[in-house]
Amino acid sequence: MPLQNPPARADLPPEQTWEITAIFATPQDWEQEAAAFSLALETLGSYAGRLGESPQTLAEFLQADQTLKQRLGRLTSYASMSASVDGQDIEAADRRDRASGLAAQHSAASAFAQPELLALDETTLRGWLTRPELSDYAVMVGRILRNRPHVRSPEVEELLGALGSPFASARGIHPALANMDLDFGTVMVEGGNGVKVGHGNIDALTAAADPQTRRLAWEGYADAHLRVQHGMAAALASGVRQNVFQARARRYPDALTAALDAAYIPRRVFDTLIEAYRAHLPTWHRYWAVRAKWLGLAKLREYDVKAPLSSRPPLVSYAQAVEWIAAGMAPLGPEYVGVLRHGLTDGRWVDYGLNQHKRQGAYSSGVYPVGPYIFMSWNDTLSSLSTLAHEIGHSLHTHLSWQHQPYSQSRYTLFAAEVASNFNQAMVRQHLFAAQPDAEFQVALIEEALANFHRYFFIMPTLARFEAEIHRRVEAGRGLSAPDLNALMADLLQEGYGDGVTMDRERSGILWGQFSTHLYSNFYAYQYATGIAAAHQLLAGFDADPEGARQRYLTFLGEGGRLDPLDALRNAGVDMEQPDAVEQTFGVLSGYVDRLEALLAERERAAEKTPS
Repeated sequence: MPLQNPPARADLPPEQTWEITAIFATPQDWEQEAAAFSLALETLGSYAGRLGESPQTLAEFLQADQTLKQRLGRLTSYASMSASVDGQDIEAADRRDRASGLAAQHSAASAFAQPELLALDETTLRGWLTRPELSDYAVMVGRILRNRPHVRSPEVEELLGALGSPFASARGIHPALANMDLDFGTVMVEGGNGVKVGHGNIDALTAAADPQTRRLAWEGYADAHLRVQHGMAAALASGVRQNVFQARARRYPDALTAALDAAYIPRRVFDTLIEAYRAHLPTWHRYWAVRAKWLGLAKLREYDVKAPLSSRPPLVSYAQAVEWIAAGMAPLGPEYVGVLRHGLTDGRWVDYGLNQHKRQGAYSSGVYPVGPYIFMSWNDTLSSLSTLAHEIGHSLHTHLSWQHQPYSQSRYTLFAAEVASNFNQAMVRQHLFAAQPDAEFQVALIEEALANFHRYFFIMPTLARFEAEIHRRVEAGRGLSAPDLNALMADLLQEGYGDGVTMDRERSGILWGQFSTHLYSNFYAYQYATGIAAAHQLLAGFDADPEGARQRYLTFLGEGGRLDPLDALRNAGVDMEQPDAVEQTFGVLSGYVDRLEALLAERERAAEKTPS
């Protein structure tokens, strides 16, 4: 598809947008519910000091709180989704900020519950949880009991809950700078047309065949972020200090331990990933060398990392992608594929049209009980197909969690979430390798696989290391200035690039500024890497025992949040406390580099036989 300026949001065909009116018909309906929700929060106060009266009283409170959480989920999802599709919609941004305030109000209003539950006799409380009216809450309350050392007094809990709204400022400032105040410039593309660089098309522009297009787009995108680097650094520093404060307030030794504990992940999982990543950096160094040779470059620059290797990359329409994804996921059975098809077509779960001011990236958001939604921008590429496969993996995970678990234990952790999404990408890619024997298609597919690994097994571990280091610096009483952040990021990237990529350290260093959501999600980035590792080990199980692997994997998806994520994965056949999954997946990456190297050798032999 030729690169061109995207249309206005209002000009997109409805089928390219999500059916957001299923959440709220109009913004006015959102306003009415926001006001009603704020009033409804007052009902929680009537239960303060009474949770130990009887199991019936406790059940009434938990049900009331869960209902409010469902309502809050609809409010926050509608607000954030509206802001995502148009970064310059001031009213949508205002609703998103106000939704964050409502979430903080809810946290403050319900803050009495955990200390009060922990004050009850534990034997009595656990006995209550076996009663029918409380059985749906047994997992949730059990985790509160397990978290006892980190729950504070009712007064402190109320204060910590109320901090949610002012603490959201840093999370809001950074994307506001990125989405509203940056001009990335215009680049000339094939045909002599000028295309305005934006969040929605930067990936396509930096993957263009023309080196000048790639360079100017990459430089313009980095330079725009550099112009506001000090504001972004101040916002990030504030976010990190908030994480450190919260960790100390809850008596954790450091922010990383607090973040991992909240997801029921032991520290060794994080450390094992980073150690394995660093040990396997020679695989990445080999890839840069093969890529440079394939492209005929003496040295690879950063804007060449996504340069196309295939001379005829396939154009993939959205409709074709749906068919290939459905065929690829067929091993999971007709019921799974039927829900998938509905969501991607008639269900209008997906907002894939590229429009002006649409923010960068992709995500899946579950809006209980309406359904899952997917945000992305379609570029008619295998990369777009891969992104769609990734996000529909999240959405089907949500669907099956809702189907098999009560709402109170349907919410799975981000650690588990990234397994489901990466699994779909790996399974669809495996199908396409077998179904599309054309040599150029195979090259393009290897290229897509390596691009996916680059993001999840190179960029994300690098961001995880960056995140761990900036938290350590704040915990040691040091500051976080933009020059320091840029230098740290450049150093980490240099280690990953080795001698294979010639860096522009200043522009490379601002990479952190281009992740305006991930770095405010309290150690999210590493979970992409653990997710892709677990996903590939799960997929390998389908070779020996496809039916058993299918049943185990679908059970994993249906567990929702009932089990801790490591336990759910162990039941499915993966132990993430051991390095096996990460090591095996680096083997998959190395295999892709081997295949690319073999194809390069074939191409060189063919060129030698061709008469000059």
